[in-house]
Amino acid sequence: MEPLSAPLLGIGLATLSAAALAIGNLLQARGVHTMQSGTVRGSGGSQVGRLVRNRAWIGGAALLGVAIVLQMGSLTFAPLMVVQPVGVTALVFTAIVTAVIAKRPPAASVIRAIGVCVVGVAGFVTVAALVSTQHAITDVQLIAVLSVLGVVLALTGLVCFVGRHRRTAPIVWVLLGGIFSAFVATLGKTVILRVQAALHATHFTLDAQALLTIVCLLGIGVAGGLSIYLVQRAHASNRPEVVVAGLTVIDPVVAVILGIAILGEASTAPPWAFLVFVVAGAVAIAGVFALSRAESAREQ
Repeated sequence: MEPLSAPLLGIGLATLSAAALAIGNLLQARGVHTMQSGTVRGSGGSQVGRLVRNRAWIGGAALLGVAIVLQMGSLTFAPLMVVQPVGVTALVFTAIVTAVIAKRPPAASVIRAIGVCVVGVAGFVTVAALVSTQHAITDVQLIAVLSVLGVVLALTGLVCFVGRHRRTAPIVWVLLGGIFSAFVATLGKTVILRVQAALHATHFTLDAQALLTIVCLLGIGVAGGLSIYLVQRAHASNRPEVVVAGLTVIDPVVAVILGIAILGEASTAPPWAFLVFVVAGAVAIAGVFALSRAESAREQ
């Protein structure tokens, strides 16, 4: 069965997902900072208990759920490497909403950094839309993605262990949150394609393929849970713009690497396209670090 293909619809849904992601993260950041300041009503109890009683944080969590649903919808109609980078528009939405709330325009350095991110991702998406292909994912490819996830889990455990004894740079939590978010999207894409194939076959059997799909769902749960946890840690020590940058730039860069290296979405791409991918990805990541520096300078 050929996967559904409607790139424009996929890009549209990804843009709506980015808007929900931006507003959801702003609300969650407000909730986390309110909890840290101890101003939330009924400030006793655990940090988690205080968060779930915070309306801003709950509203943000609901919008993040909407963003995930829209993101999965976009992955139904277009290749991973086309729709994931579109999420960088969340940076633009974040800058606009923040400026409206603060009643002042963002700093010039922040605008430049966001512009760098957008330019890098826009170049990536344009080329990806022209050269990418969407096809069924094999068991071997899925096992490879799960294996890479296992390695990343081990490295994250090492980072957390080391972080118990020394201060971890705030940007690290942003990067890790974006990385695990990328695995949610990548594994989600595989589940979508497998469900489409099962519906087309009109029958279901609990064979090795079905069991592997269940493992994939468990992987989504683990990666999603860690992404949520790490994003909350990122909100505690970074401005919302930096957190959104990590989720909308690091996420697609990692997802695209997985899409190219393992899922074969660029198997028919010409050599020049890979050069564009490398350069555009490097520009986008440079924009994230520039944004982090710009926001840190504003706080000093």
